Amino acid sequence: MSEPLNTPEADGSVQPIESRGDNRSQRPSSEAFKAFISSGWGPRVELGLEAGPAAPYTASRRARLSALFGGERLVVPAGSFKVRNNDCDYQFRPHSAFAHLTGLGTEQEPDAVLVLHPVAAGAGDEGSAHRAVLYFRPLAGRETDEFYSDSRYGEFWVGARPTLEDIETLTGIRTAHLDDLHDALTKDVGADGVKLLVVPGADEAIESVVEEIRAAEDSGQRDELLAEALSELRLIKDAYEVDQMRQAVNATIDGFAKVVADLPVATRQERGERVIEGTFGAHARLEGNAVGYDTIAAAGEHATTLHWTRNDGRVRPGELVLIDAGVEVDSLYTADVTRTLPVDGQFTDVQRRIYTAVLDAADAAFRAAVPGAKFRDVHTAAMEVIATRLGEWGVLPGTAEESLAPEGQFHRRYMVHGTSHHLGLDVHDCALARREMYLDATITPGMVFTIEPGLYFKSDDLTVPAEYRGIGVRIEDDVLVTIDGNENLSAALPRRPEAIEAWMATIRAS
Repeated sequence: MSEPLNTPEADGSVQPIESRGDNRSQRPSSEAFKAFISSGWGPRVELGLEAGPAAPYTASRRARLSALFGGERLVVPAGSFKVRNNDCDYQFRPHSAFAHLTGLGTEQEPDAVLVLHPVAAGAGDEGSAHRAVLYFRPLAGRETDEFYSDSRYGEFWVGARPTLEDIETLTGIRTAHLDDLHDALTKDVGADGVKLLVVPGADEAIESVVEEIRAAEDSGQRDELLAEALSELRLIKDAYEVDQMRQAVNATIDGFAKVVADLPVATRQERGERVIEGTFGAHARLEGNAVGYDTIAAAGEHATTLHWTRNDGRVRPGELVLIDAGVEVDSLYTADVTRTLPVDGQFTDVQRRIYTAVLDAADAAFRAAVPGAKFRDVHTAAMEVIATRLGEWGVLPGTAEESLAPEGQFHRRYMVHGTSHHLGLDVHDCALARREMYLDATITPGMVFTIEPGLYFKSDDLTVPAEYRGIGVRIEDDVLVTIDGNENLSAALPRRPEAIEAWMATIRAS
């Protein structure tokens, strides 16, 4: 007979299942050890933090948010660690709204919560109606068990955490211990008092606390309005954000050059696409925080799968490889760039024909991406070129004009995705913005978005000529809208076929 799952201990008790992760550990616990490990330490090395470059900008962002929610307490969590498997966590990344309002990036600060407390109009920060306080878990003393035994937060395990004073210096925001959060949230909350709003989906534990405090109060809809406002707050980038975007794009361009240098290595590997992914990923970790999203390294027919991230295929000379990748810098702003490259450095006539059609569509989209136009006009301009080229090739079941009509749309079989999306802290930034602020919005200086038309011909698509089948092409650039037009932030990465061939030849010759 098999043993029962919960075998009793010697004293007759059953070890709780949640504590069994410690069964592998042999950490010392004697009082003598605790006294010894907490003593004999020299002065701590000062972190030497200074005011972060984002601090003046984040103060302005918080003031703009305050103007929309007078009299309401706004709770913006950073989020907590997320388990990858068993007791191993993913690398921590704060919620984008928290990063935008505090300027904190990389792995700062798990479990932290930014709260905008309502005050009298004009009495708050920057003359606003709110006073910001950042609640977080500060450095624990060396006399505490956390110091040596906590694998998530302990200094012995993850390094020294900043103090309250450190974070206040860095962000310019008042700080308080995370233990003070609950009492701070409950102050003056009630049917006739302060309304409490929390960013939904950022931190389940904090959401539960907020729900408990406000009890029967129905603020769910207001929570959604807070999330919407935080998303729309990022539609227009300030000078600091534009600078971070430039850094992310420039690092990404350098990463593409490293990929080209490693293409000969990729062609010799069974899973050559992973050589591309690994080369770019290593570069992203060296130059920034990480990749901004999973790299797409799609060679041959894999390029016709829009989000091919398995990256386990061969990279063959004579074929194209579509690489969609972006470096996320330490401030968490990311680039999003795509180039479709000939593996051996030379386009065939058919590849060049398809590539040029996509390039023409991209150029048309750039001409439409100007102040005063509608965001949807960018996509329309690209689709007019795509439909025209497909009509000229005899691929469509009618004319280009018939396809472009709302009741047609046959050309979308070969490009089902959109042409543009906003870009910033998230690769698909401002995703919770209202339609009238996004798709139907007027293009405004300070917006940063992608232009990324493509054509994708599946290997078994009998509606296209046999020579087109198995070819996928996308060209994606990151665009800053300026007062008098736009700037292609990724223009230094060649995009015309002859320029790509010359660039690749130069890299391979070096």
